[in-house]
Amino acid sequence: MTSDARQPSGNGPIPAGVTLHGDSHGVILSPAALGFVADLERAHRSRRRELLAAREQRQARFDAGDLPDFLAETQSVRDGDWRIASTPKDLTDRRVEITGPVDRKMVINALNSGARVFMADFEDSCSPTWDNLIEGQQNLMDAVRREIDFVHPDTGKAYALNEEVATLMVRPRGWHLVENHLHVDGQPVSASIFDFALYLWHNAHELRRQGSGPYFYLPKLESHLEARLWEDVFVQAQEALELPKGTIKVTVLIETLPAAFEMDEILFELRNHIVGLNCGRWDYIFSFIKTTRNHADCVMPDRGSVGMDRRFLRGYSQLLVETCHRRGAHAMGGMAAQIPIRGDDEANALAMAKVTADKRREVENGHDGTWVAHPGLMPLAFQEFDAGMPSPNQINLPRDPSGIVREDLLSVPVGTISMAGVRSNLSVGLRYMAAWLCGNGCVPIDHLMEDAATAEISRSQLWQWRRHEAQTVEGLTVDSDLLRTELAQTLADLRADLGDIAYTRGRFGLAGELFEGQILAKEMPAFLTLEAYEHLAN
Repeated sequence: MTSDARQPSGNGPIPAGVTLHGDSHGVILSPAALGFVADLERAHRSRRRELLAAREQRQARFDAGDLPDFLAETQSVRDGDWRIASTPKDLTDRRVEITGPVDRKMVINALNSGARVFMADFEDSCSPTWDNLIEGQQNLMDAVRREIDFVHPDTGKAYALNEEVATLMVRPRGWHLVENHLHVDGQPVSASIFDFALYLWHNAHELRRQGSGPYFYLPKLESHLEARLWEDVFVQAQEALELPKGTIKVTVLIETLPAAFEMDEILFELRNHIVGLNCGRWDYIFSFIKTTRNHADCVMPDRGSVGMDRRFLRGYSQLLVETCHRRGAHAMGGMAAQIPIRGDDEANALAMAKVTADKRREVENGHDGTWVAHPGLMPLAFQEFDAGMPSPNQINLPRDPSGIVREDLLSVPVGTISMAGVRSNLSVGLRYMAAWLCGNGCVPIDHLMEDAATAEISRSQLWQWRRHEAQTVEGLTVDSDLLRTELAQTLADLRADLGDIAYTRGRFGLAGELFEGQILAKEMPAFLTLEAYEHLAN
């Protein structure tokens, strides 16, 4: 991180109490925009910190033997007869959504992809270097105004928007993260507020002029009180920008185990702004491991064996559909991590069959849409949702209740732990960490699109297996010595494959140090990238 404070471009002085530790990047960081960020930060900083402290207290109870449950104090909300506010026309049909980072070519290709929605991601698929964040904001600002283009520096290929493009949604970073390049009153700002406020400031009125609006995905919520904080941010932001009440519309990712028990409550807190919930399945698996980390009877088998057919994932998905539809909200399915495999027709056919089965299961279970990470998967997703959902959504389609209960959500999948699983987790975790440190947050690894969520599964599994001295099917104990040995071998194999120069440039040595510290730590670090954030290039 740079330490020098820079004057932002634009008219007027930098707002009092605001300090910029990075290049100003043109209009994005104008004094007025920075003032807007600062106002929101000052108003909500204390509550954000209180809620993060509450997370730690809740996790301490789980570590001591408790497990999540539906809240007694909010029973009236779950029993109440209420529905969310109306959904905008351009979010009525969301059958296939594509996600990806905010680099310029990706933004153009995703908007042109034919998907109903593009979720531009400042979170799990974005390595939060300063350039990535600010250039990403500029890319979205240009895209909203249809002024975005790109010429590939190597091929000379030109990219521009089609006449028809996907509806744009933006995912800011989670409440637990800060943005070190911008300080307000001597302290770094919330990364959530930073990402949200800059996009809203520059684009809300233009989006409304075009008949759309500022739409967001909200990640990593762990309670309805964290949703209430977002609600208060929205109210203040709309008033400050003179936007009509309810202009901001959001979908919340249910990707933590505690949040799965508060879906009604989250919808209720955000009822004037929310349009749906999403099954963030990969982060959800990670959260299940993290939440139950001290419970010896909750050890998860090999990552590759944990699919959506498992009871805890099937139950969570069904409960989300039922909860959303009872309240008039969209129930969005999860991400297909597979990507097309070139040069191996048999392997590609198997991967595509998995995607087809996954999307068929989602539409048959009542989901109103789904996610893909690669344009090549969209025809399969559309095929299944067009066949199973001829209407724009399934919100008002009657279905028999599934009767999902607490035990369904807490059911630990049965399976084996193998040395192949250990080595796969090490390889994925190391390669992803190295890519992230180099500024790339979305990486194809072993024919899967890996982001921070999937890498977190690998990292947390290794920690959990070591913590409980899990036994592999080969008869080995997963302990610190075994992980150190296998980690060293994985790094040696990577160096041999890549060569010394690429290995060094790829920051694999640092990635190995950080990853080893994560999986051997006495207490599981909350998130993979928190320590690594201090080592980003800018």
